[in-house]
Amino acid sequence: MSQFLETLKDRRSFYALGHDVKLSEEEITELIKDAVKNSPTAFNAQSPRAVILFGEAHEKLWDIVEEALKPVTPAEVFPNTQAKVAGFRNALGTVMFFKETDTVKNLQEQFTLYADNFPDWAEQSNGIATANAWTALTAAGLGANLQHYNPIIDDAVAKEWNIPANWQLRSQLVFGSKEGEANEKEFLADDERFRVFR
Repeated sequence: MSQFLETLKDRRSFYALGHDVKLSEEEITELIKDAVKNSPTAFNAQSPRAVILFGEAHEKLWDIVEEALKPVTPAEVFPNTQAKVAGFRNALGTVMFFKETDTVKNLQEQFTLYADNFPDWAEQSNGIATANAWTALTAAGLGANLQHYNPIIDDAVAKEWNIPANWQLRSQLVFGSKEGEANEKEFLADDERFRVFR
């Protein structure tokens, strides 16, 4: 079996993450940039954007998440929410993935026949970039998990990091050293997911 498929199998959601990472922040940054830049996009739109957070910036993101969740979470379960967010805060860093919407609008105007498809294709491109970055981190020995606290944090994130108005937050990839095991993964039967014709 190929090394790529072995890495895909190793790419799992790790929630217990820490700072015991051999790569430098610069090396991790380059790894993520390379994964995103080399991910395919429809019409070569290159609409995915990434903001990589380390240190205080990473911790600030999870402070923002906790603050945003407090007024919308029942008081009796908020301690559990705080514990979950603390787990993300304990990781080494976070990649925030965005969709750049002006590119999508411009392509819709240029190629009207496909106009309705460009938003979907941009989401697919973002998913590919995110999965590739996650897989690249896995190949480098790091663990990660993917979160979606958008849109409740969008305004605070945009204000904190001066995010352009045409960048729409789509997900948050938390990464760090693996400090625990991933849960067992179950798969649907192949005949429920695949069809092959000749």
